[in-house]
Amino acid sequence: MAGQEGVAAELGISDAIATNICSIPQETIDPMTSVIRVTHPLVDHHLCVVRDAKTKPSEFRAAIGRLAMFLGVRATEDLQMQAVNIRTPLADAPSHRLAVTIGVVPILRAGLGMVDPLMVLLPDSQVWHLGLYRNEETAEPISYYDKLPPGGAPDVALVLDPMLATGGSIELAVRRLRSWGVPDIRVVSIIASQQGIDRIAKLGDDVRIFVAAIDPVLDERSYIVPGLGDAGDRIFDTPRS
Repeated sequence: MAGQEGVAAELGISDAIATNICSIPQETIDPMTSVIRVTHPLVDHHLCVVRDAKTKPSEFRAAIGRLAMFLGVRATEDLQMQAVNIRTPLADAPSHRLAVTIGVVPILRAGLGMVDPLMVLLPDSQVWHLGLYRNEETAEPISYYDKLPPGGAPDVALVLDPMLATGGSIELAVRRLRSWGVPDIRVVSIIASQQGIDRIAKLGDDVRIFVAAIDPVLDERSYIVPGLGDAGDRIFDTPRS
């Protein structure tokens, strides 16, 4: 790890934040919380692509999709199954089918970049959108779109948001899904901050978090550092002036 001064200069952040980066391990997972960091050589490779400021929007979107696929496989590996017997062209085959209903819940707008890979894995899933944006002064979420019906909640909800920063938006989404009646909520994010993870962990161990990377700190604007910047702007190629 580079020294504090080198980190601060490279990332353009304060010395105080750089001190935290140098002193906190890059991979910190509390076994008492339901946090799963998905590790794989290809995950690390695609993380390099999305972190790189030089990556083109089309390449960024593709890498986000590939990472979402890896995370989706891990987040669904223990879904409840039903034993069935099917007939192949040659003989009967004991098999298993999903026995639960699944809702894919992207947090608008950045979460939309993770939907298609999950629908490849789970083509019969419902897709429910929650619109949340961050108050830039308080860094707290504000809800602007919510069309969840009165009933009919799925058995499992996969909440999609590339960045779990302060955890405010995810907390609001989790509370809303709980009030809807979803018994099993799984958060799928590309990069999370330790602060965000700690916040979601307080909601209870029935909420699991699946991430590709955990970064230690947030900057003064509540952006994950080193992170990857604004995921929504990079997915949709809408840079801020």
